[in-house]
Amino acid sequence: MPVDLFSGTSVALAPLLPWALLGPLLGVALLVVLVAAVRRARGVALRLLAVLVLALALINPSLVQEKREPIKDVAVIVVDDSPSQAIGDRRARAEQALAGLTERLKAFNDLEVRVVRAGDGAGDATAINETHLFDALNRAMADVPRRRMAGAVLITDGQIHDVPENVAKLAEIGPIHTLLTGDRDEGDRRIAIVQAPSYGLVGKPVDLTIRVDDMPGRQSADAAVTLRQDGGAPRSIRVPVGRDIRIDLPVTHGGQNVLELEVEAARQELTLANNRAAVVVNGVRDRLRVLLVSGEPHAGERTWRNLLKADPSVDLVHFTILRPPEKQDGTPIRELSLIAFPIRELFEVKLDEFDLIIFDRYRRRGVLPQMYLENIAEYVRKGGALLEASGQGYATPLSLYRTPLGSILPAAPTGQTIDRPFLPSVTETGRRHPVTAGLPGDRGADSAPQWGRWFHQVEVTPNGGAVVMQGADERPLLVLDRVGKGRVAQLASDQIWLWSRGFEGGGPQAELLRRLAHWLMKEPELEENDLRARVDGNRITVERRSLEPDPRPVTLTTPSDETSPLTLTDDRTGRAVATVTASAPGIYRISDGERTALAVVGAVNPPELADVRTTGDRMAPVTEATGGGVHWITDTVTGPRPGVEIRRTRPDRDQTGSGWIGLRANGDFTVTGVTDMPLLPVGAVLALVLGAMLMAWRREGR
Repeated sequence: MPVDLFSGTSVALAPLLPWALLGPLLGVALLVVLVAAVRRARGVALRLLAVLVLALALINPSLVQEKREPIKDVAVIVVDDSPSQAIGDRRARAEQALAGLTERLKAFNDLEVRVVRAGDGAGDATAINETHLFDALNRAMADVPRRRMAGAVLITDGQIHDVPENVAKLAEIGPIHTLLTGDRDEGDRRIAIVQAPSYGLVGKPVDLTIRVDDMPGRQSADAAVTLRQDGGAPRSIRVPVGRDIRIDLPVTHGGQNVLELEVEAARQELTLANNRAAVVVNGVRDRLRVLLVSGEPHAGERTWRNLLKADPSVDLVHFTILRPPEKQDGTPIRELSLIAFPIRELFEVKLDEFDLIIFDRYRRRGVLPQMYLENIAEYVRKGGALLEASGQGYATPLSLYRTPLGSILPAAPTGQTIDRPFLPSVTETGRRHPVTAGLPGDRGADSAPQWGRWFHQVEVTPNGGAVVMQGADERPLLVLDRVGKGRVAQLASDQIWLWSRGFEGGGPQAELLRRLAHWLMKEPELEENDLRARVDGNRITVERRSLEPDPRPVTLTTPSDETSPLTLTDDRTGRAVATVTASAPGIYRISDGERTALAVVGAVNPPELADVRTTGDRMAPVTEATGGGVHWITDTVTGPRPGVEIRRTRPDRDQTGSGWIGLRANGDFTVTGVTDMPLLPVGAVLALVLGAMLMAWRREGR
C-alpha cells in the first residue's frame, strides 16, 4: 500500500503480520502503556517509544522510488480543404495559420502534433457535398488514449456539417479551438432547387421549383435567371428574391435532360459557384407506338410480332396483306376483314404519333397509295424512324425503292438475289457502332462468329449511311442511315427468324433487334457519334463514341470556370474513355470543339454551397463544452509576432483568451524501473527496542 510523498517517490507498507493480528496486538500494547501512565509509573515514555518502534518494525515501511519517462501529449490540427475554402484568401490564410502553429508547437518537447486534411474529395465522394472535419479528427486520434489528448485546432471557414449532437463527450479530447479563415460581415447570393422530379415523360413538361436567396439580407427585389437546356440557346427570366418560383422543363428526348440555371451576381458575392444549379430529369417514353406492315406471309413474320409484343411498353399496330387487290376469288369485300382497315387514319391522320414504322417483306401491291408512302418519307425527315426488312420483292420492279420511300432508303437493289448459305458477320465499322459492337457470339475480325447461317439475301448497293453487317460475298446486310432529323435501317434479308428458331445454334437476334429499335428511336446510349459524361459519386467518366478514331482533344471546364485537357483512351470498339475525380460540386462541361456534354456532380443542393459565409456559430456548442475558443485569423495578423499564441495549460485552468489558445498538459508517464529501500533496518530497530525496554526497566527499578 504505497503513499505518495512527491512525484516519483512513495512510501510502501508491507506488514510482517496480518492486519487482523497486528491491530489487536498494538491495541493491547498501547492499553498497557496507558494503564501505566494512569498509575504514573516510571518509564512510561520509554515504554511508549519501544511500542511505537516495534509497531513500525512490524508494519515494515519502505521508500519506493519510480523511474518515470514522460509521455508526450497529442495535439491534432485539422485543416479544412473543402471547396468553400477556395473562396477569396481563405486557403492562403489556412496555410499561413498552419505554418505558424507548427512553428510555435516545435517549442514544446512534450507535445506530439498531428496534422490532417479533410474535405478535398479525392478519396471520399461525400466530401464534395459536405465538410466532415470531426470524422478526420476521430481518425487522427483513433490510436491515442484520451488521457494523452492535449486538444485540437480546426482551421476552417466554420461551415462544418458533422458536428456531433452530443458535444459533452468531446470534453475528454481537451479544448477544441477554431481558427476562422474568412472575413467578417460577408454576403452572398445563391440559387437553390426546391423541388425537381427525377423522371418525366418524353413530350410532356415537368414542374420545377427554384428559389433565389440573398444572405444575410435581400440585396435586390428580383434577379435575372438564365436557363439553358442540354447546352442549347439560353433564355432569361426574372424571379423575385426570397420566394419559391415554379417553372416548366420540357422533356424533349429520352435519357438525361439537363437544365442549367444561373442567377446574375449580386453586389456582394463570395463565389459564383452557388449562383449556378442544374437539374437532371431522365426522359422515359410512356408507350412506344410501333406500326408493323407485313407483306407476304412468311416464317419470320412472327419474329417481329413476338419481339414487339413481349415488351409491355410497346403499343403495336400490325397488319398483314393476305390478298392483294388484283387477286380475284369471288370473296365479297365485306368478308375480307372484320372491320374496315383505317388506312387513312394510320398513314395520314395519326402517322406522326408512331415512334417506329417497320416494313417486313413489303412490295407494291396498290394497297398503300403513293401519297401515303410520301407521307412516311416526310415523317422520317421530320424525326421519325423506319426499318425495312427486305424480301425477294425488294429486287423486283415492285420494290419499295421504286416508291417515294426510295429517297430515304440507304441501299439500292441491283435486281439480283443471293440464294446460298452464308454467315452474317459484323464489319469493321459495325464493331465501332453501338448497335452491333460486342454482339454475343462475335469473336472479332480474326475469327468467324458463333452464329447460324442464313440462306437468302437481296443484293444491294449502299448509297449512304454505315454498313454495320455483311453477308454473302461481303455484300451489305445491315445498313444504318440518318435522313433529316430521322433514322432509317435496312436489313437486306428476311431470314433473321432462323436465329430465333435456334438453327445451327441460332444467334443474337433479340439483342440485335432490341438495339436496332432503340437506335432508331434515338435512345442516347446507342448514339454512334456522341460525347457523354457519367457521374458516379465524385468520379466523372467521359466517353466519346465515334465510327472513326477521333484524335481531337477534350477539354474539361469546372464549376469555377477552370479548364484542363483530358486524354481519352480508345478501346477499338468505338469508345474512347477517360475518368477524372471532381473536387467540387456543380456543373462540369466537357467539349471536343463540336459536341458538349454536361456532368452534374453532387447533390441537387449541396450543403457545401448552401451557405459559404464564414461563421463560428456551428462550433459554438463545441467550444462551450470543451473550453476551447473561436478566433478569426484576420484578427491575429498584426503585432510583433503575427498569429495566435499557444500556451500549455493545466486542465483546471482557462484554455483560451484574447489572442491565445491553450493545449492541455496532462503529465502522463510510463514507469521504467522501481527502487525499494526499507526505512527501518532490522538491526537498528532491535537495538532501539531493547535499549528502550532496558532503560524503562532500569527507571522503574529505582
